[in-house]
Amino acid sequence: MELRVTERTDEELSIEIAGEDHTFMNVLKGSLLEHEHINAATYDINPEQSGGQTDPILTLKTDGSIEPIDALEEAAGDIRTKAADFKSAFEAAA
Repeated sequence: MELRVTERTDEELSIEIAGEDHTFMNVLKGSLLEHEHINAATYDINPEQSGGQTDPILTLKTDGSIEPIDALEEAAGDIRTKAADFKSAFEAAA
């Protein structure tokens, strides 16, 4: 996975995530939106203004009480935890 920050302020972050599709981006966006300090999270796979860019760009905005990059890290950690919990539940059910 290749990441490239395209814009960053104290409350907003836009990051290109190379090689990912709607499946991963929806999970990541959903995890961000569950965070209490996230005001908005969205992504765009092929923005018109990009001149044909096809890798998704994730954009998130915080309420200012957390750095956007820290919120992204927490969201990724939450996904990791949920995946591990699912794996354990699946193995117990099998």
